Amino acid sequence: MAKQMVIGNWKLHGSIGQIKSVLGEVAQARLAANVGVCVPAPYIMLAKQILQHTHVQCGAQDVSQYHIGPYTGEISSGMLADVGCEMVIIGHSERRRLFGETTEQAGVKLRSALDAGLFGVYCVGESAEERRQGNAEKVVAAQLEVLRGLPMGLFAVAYEPSWAVGSGVVASGEQISPMHALIKEKLDDRVKVLYGGSVKSGNAAEILAVDYVDGVLVGGAALSAFEFVGICQAAR
Repeated sequence: MAKQMVIGNWKLHGSIGQIKSVLGEVAQARLAANVGVCVPAPYIMLAKQILQHTHVQCGAQDVSQYHIGPYTGEISSGMLADVGCEMVIIGHSERRRLFGETTEQAGVKLRSALDAGLFGVYCVGESAEERRQGNAEKVVAAQLEVLRGLPMGLFAVAYEPSWAVGSGVVASGEQISPMHALIKEKLDDRVKVLYGGSVKSGNAAEILAVDYVDGVLVGGAALSAFEFVGICQAAR
């Protein structure tokens, strides 16, 4: 049976001290799952150094759609790869909602990441209003369109309903399983589909046991070594 994935998204949190403390403990844990941590860009090299003798991968939380040029403030996929980054989160609901990122832009970013040899974690999900209107599957299907033709083994899809991200509310198995099945149906049975949205050590085992769940994308709980290691240990 394939290993499940656990990817931590630190978002706009952290310091040198916290990176050393939390990832230092993660580095000492014996983790059987495929694990990655996506820290703020200034800390990627430090995270890589701390985790260098482990199988835990280091990642970024976003990447530019541009490769090179006069784009002040942007960070290219090539630059991320150059400092040892191995994966990148793309199209997160917070990027879409707060910064106006479109599905088309996210698709360009994912292709750029794959060209640089980075593993992409492409996020999809509906808002609470879209789910109330019965449009959840339609919204997610539209977000998947930009993935057509891409090699399945080089990226994962993270289903993160925006109403569950950071809210403490977790989608039920009856909501998660059909959506994960839909994603696999639209793309390929082999694509890894992760669930994200208020995942904690206390609910990780239940979520990871849901049909079609290949892993989890973890937000706030990734900032605690105890919580994050607990989630990793719940994964097969």
